[in-house]
Amino acid sequence: MIESTRPADTNRTVIVSATSKRVGQRPRRSWTVGSVWWSLVMALSSVVITTTTTFAITTVTGQTPSQTPGGPRVVAPTTSGATKTDATATGAGVASAEAATALVTEFEVNGLKVLVKRRAGSQTIVAGLFLRGGSRNITAENAGIEALMLDTATEASAKYPRERMRTELSRIGTSISYGINYDYSALTLGTTRVNFDRSWDIFTDVALRPAFTKEDVERVRNRLVVSLGDDKDVPDSYLQVLQSQVAYAGHPYLNNPQGTAATVGRLTPEDLRRYHQQMMQTSRLLLVVVGDLDAQQVRQRIAQTFGKLPRGDYRPPPLPPLAFNNPSVEVTPRGLPTNYIQGVFSAPALTSPDIHPMRIASTILQGRVLTEVRYRRNLSYAPNAFLESQGANIGGIYVTAVDANQSIRVMLAEIAHLQNDPVDKQDITSTVQHYLTKYYLGQETNAAQAGELAMYELIGGGWRNSLDFIDRLRGVTPEEVQRVARTYMRNIRFVVIGDPARVDKNIFLSQTLEDRTLKFD
Repeated sequence: MIESTRPADTNRTVIVSATSKRVGQRPRRSWTVGSVWWSLVMALSSVVITTTTTFAITTVTGQTPSQTPGGPRVVAPTTSGATKTDATATGAGVASAEAATALVTEFEVNGLKVLVKRRAGSQTIVAGLFLRGGSRNITAENAGIEALMLDTATEASAKYPRERMRTELSRIGTSISYGINYDYSALTLGTTRVNFDRSWDIFTDVALRPAFTKEDVERVRNRLVVSLGDDKDVPDSYLQVLQSQVAYAGHPYLNNPQGTAATVGRLTPEDLRRYHQQMMQTSRLLLVVVGDLDAQQVRQRIAQTFGKLPRGDYRPPPLPPLAFNNPSVEVTPRGLPTNYIQGVFSAPALTSPDIHPMRIASTILQGRVLTEVRYRRNLSYAPNAFLESQGANIGGIYVTAVDANQSIRVMLAEIAHLQNDPVDKQDITSTVQHYLTKYYLGQETNAAQAGELAMYELIGGGWRNSLDFIDRLRGVTPEEVQRVARTYMRNIRFVVIGDPARVDKNIFLSQTLEDRTLKFD
């Protein structure tokens, strides 16, 4: 077995991570394709402040890591006990959701939607200015302009030239960074409570009056062009490029928000200024603040800064769902010791009731393919099943293997098993409890909570939906898991990088809902 240099990446969500600015240092911001589909790139999911006030921003969303087979198993309660436990959990969940809702203050300032979540006693504060639209804001000709605009904006502003900004941010232990994905982008602030006033002044100047000097634009642009230009050198990165071309053909997501080396390379400071002016309308923005702050004081600060922006009349154009009517497989020849394979299918959006049973189905599939492909057959070190959190959503399977045919045959058999045989209620209970643990661990930071509120507000039907999805997961039935598996896990679009002679397309295209007779060598 040849092991991939790519980790199992069981979250399937760390797609593009922008390294934050460290105290006294301006590191190279790297764009790392760490898993399939760099969706939900930013969600500000984790800000960690160490004793040296260094920020690290990572990005995580929805899908839970796989469980190691043979580990401790959660035993389901008896029938009568299950009813009582479920009822108790539901009651506690409702109370918890109501308490969480009370912590969030929602208001508008001149058309700017603002969410402030108070976390009493927190010593850190996180703010995110989110730009709506994502890929729908750009074209094939200017793809990457929003990423370049935000990246360059963090270099210097009218009031804070580059050297002064670096000195100030270092002195007060503050990070200003950015992130971007298919659906939205954000300029982010992470700071300590005692330094919030000074940090807010810098943050608002960066957002409203970026310098966009010729030198800054050229330096950042060159850095991004070099990063984008080496995508073909790394098989996993190139796999995502090929997959997006197949899955997003004819869809707004085909416009890569990172852009390409060619599109980013021809952008000018004047382009960035025009685009910035276009985006700075309150109807295009969402501001989320999490920390130990009084909402009324935040409102006053916003009125003096972002509240003075023009309102505009932005309405995001409708985002068509992804629909795959037929399966397909595209093989890109490459002389490698192993084959890189990924297949995606359309999945329910965060606003769909099907998203909850689909999360359960995907997590169960994730554990099963890990067991069958890695542990029982030793075909691959890094098999995975995943579910993204996008406006137009996808799920899929991923594997690197010398024996591509056998690996995909096994994975399709596990999908068929999920489609044809109802899962045990005990498996759902175990999955939900595992998911619950991972979810709350992931929500420990202010940044993670800000990202969750923003994601649901922008593409999930409203921020309140972020507070009750655990209860919705608990209510999923075996019949619902089987139904969504049959509805969505079909017409898979595969892309392969490797040896065409080792890929039998008939196996990749052989999926049927009724097939329970798959044979293994």
